[in-house]
Amino acid sequence: MATAARPAPRDPSLLDALIPVVALVGLIALTIVLFGTAATDGPLQVALLTSAVVAGLVALKNGHTSASLSAAMIGGISTAMGAIFILLAVGALIGTWNLAGTIPTVVSYGIRLLHPAIFYGAVAVICAVVGMVTGSSWTTAGTLGVAFVGMAPVLGVSAPIAAGAVVSGAYMGDKMSPLSETTVLIPSIVGGVTVNQHIRGMLWTVGPSFCISLVIFVVIGLVFGSSASTADTTAAEDALAKVFWISPVNLLPLVLLILLSLWRVPPFLAIFGTAVLSGALASFTQPHVVEAFAGKSGQGAVLNGIEAIYKAMATGFVSETGNEKIDALFSRGGMVSMLTTVWLILGALSFAAVMEHAGFLDRLMAPLLRRARSAGRLIATVAATCIGLNIVAGDQYVADVLPSRAFRDAFAQQGLAPRMLSRTVEDTGTVTSPLVPWNSCGAYMTGVLGVPTIEYLPYAFFNIVNPLIAVIFGFTGFRVERIAPPGDTADTADTADTATVGGSGARTLPG
Repeated sequence: MATAARPAPRDPSLLDALIPVVALVGLIALTIVLFGTAATDGPLQVALLTSAVVAGLVALKNGHTSASLSAAMIGGISTAMGAIFILLAVGALIGTWNLAGTIPTVVSYGIRLLHPAIFYGAVAVICAVVGMVTGSSWTTAGTLGVAFVGMAPVLGVSAPIAAGAVVSGAYMGDKMSPLSETTVLIPSIVGGVTVNQHIRGMLWTVGPSFCISLVIFVVIGLVFGSSASTADTTAAEDALAKVFWISPVNLLPLVLLILLSLWRVPPFLAIFGTAVLSGALASFTQPHVVEAFAGKSGQGAVLNGIEAIYKAMATGFVSETGNEKIDALFSRGGMVSMLTTVWLILGALSFAAVMEHAGFLDRLMAPLLRRARSAGRLIATVAATCIGLNIVAGDQYVADVLPSRAFRDAFAQQGLAPRMLSRTVEDTGTVTSPLVPWNSCGAYMTGVLGVPTIEYLPYAFFNIVNPLIAVIFGFTGFRVERIAPPGDTADTADTADTATVGGSGARTLPG
């Protein structure tokens, strides 16, 4: 006897799509009220998984099977496995860089060279340059960012503001690098835009945003200065020199990581390989630190070095010098330190996978798309969608990919050049991802920098200003490119570079 075919799942109503979102917002708000900055230590993960269950129940009501929902969740989580491996590798790297004296050396040189008045601005610029070279905001924050936030209390400046400067610079550099995954991915999804055209288009929004951010950082540094005296910083340098051998040799792991990034070695291999080699270097540059960390003086130098590498990569480096400030600064890292962040990412992606599979995200986006009847409204709608997806879906790639795909036809109908869409997605989707505590990027930044997202958020000025600039340009028409009209004799091979630009008169946008 033939089995009757199962009816297709019903399309969700707006109420269906809103129920999981309302549950998510309510649970997260309750979690933050009850636990404050400690919410990411477990309670927030419970809220996300509970919201995923709510979304799953609504999807089951609409005719989706538990098997299809399970497959969707597994598929959603699998997309983050690369990021999770990178996260674990960065934890290992922080541990061995402390063991090898790499981070202590950066801190020592930073104390000497970076005056507190220019500290925040200098951090943002340095992280922007390294971000452009490596093409990775995560690598930049997990290496130099850790050192800069670590030296903040030594210089008597604010760690949350320093973290905001790290995030601002790292994401600015990431966006403007042809090596960045999102910078390559987004124009490929939008279509009709090359990576170089995409980067040149972003200059008009990224440049002013970063300049405004730098001015704010410099003003804060000049106005509030530092609570540390010269004697304090000198004492910190002396304390570092008594524990670690401070030498440019200790910066070789940093140089190696940059070279591997330039050679396009896969991020996990580059970071994990550098972590192992940094641990090996420690036996030569910091033998006394390695012996003390291994805790087995009669074991022999070789076995001590191997044990120290294992411990630093697995559970992190622990400094036990007796100097409280040194011990607090450099007892960091290890894969174990990243497990809570991994848990948070798994919870966020589980919720996002159910929302996307059940059609809830598309249902929420549809009304916004229908109301976007002008260029300014359309750009603002893309911005709102990207930011909303960072909050609801908890993943930067969902916030970048869905709008890049969903708004292509709408931009063409409005006569907007394709790179207006790719630029807007980067300006609002990529840069706001580290501002959401349960987003994979926000969780990562908190994990490596040791500063809760909610604390550095007000000071991530570039990440706040950039979306505002994008929306303002959209409504004013300034540097908003139009597709060349049919029959135009201009070279259409580079349409985005020959598009008409709004602003104070029509003109051709230079590439």
